[in-house]
Amino acid sequence: MRIFVALDIDDAIRERIALFLEGVREFAPEARWVRPESLHVTLKFIGEKLEQQVEEIKETLHNIDAGAVEMRFRGYGFFPTPKSPRVFWIGIEAGPQLTALASSVDEKLIPLGIPWEEHAFSPHMTLARGGSGSPRRLKGDKPNRNFQRLQEKLSALPAPEFGTMTAREFFLYQSQLSPKGAKYTKLERYVLQ
Repeated sequence: MRIFVALDIDDAIRERIALFLEGVREFAPEARWVRPESLHVTLKFIGEKLEQQVEEIKETLHNIDAGAVEMRFRGYGFFPTPKSPRVFWIGIEAGPQLTALASSVDEKLIPLGIPWEEHAFSPHMTLARGGSGSPRRLKGDKPNRNFQRLQEKLSALPAPEFGTMTAREFFLYQSQLSPKGAKYTKLERYVLQ
């Protein structure tokens, strides 16, 4: 079972992002665009685990003691760099609570043999992937034209604003891959106090 830990987003923000996607998707038609109903804020990608391991992870995550997280969704960017983009994302501004929550998830899962994240937590929400889809710099990265027209169009506009929300829960999700894109199912809910 392929799993990850994430925050869901409010419907009003999802709708604003869906409208934004409708307006920009045509400028990068070869990219793989995320469906609006699949949007989420990933705290930790875990990967393939056996059912027994998933049950241990579910129980372990109940031991996280964290407060609600205020987030503002605005702006956009490209990973790994604007010159060789493979991922188009929306920015998330949040206080230290969001980074602390991601670190707490990491910390609690280490005893279960799930490695600590190599890179610092960078809050964002992926909208599209072009090329390999890897957000990290790869050896031999070259200028990538997948998002060139999109970048040109966006540079003429003000930074988009999608709204603010308070996350009061997070989830363990299952990800099922298919040719039509990934399908995400919530396996367990965790309250943020």
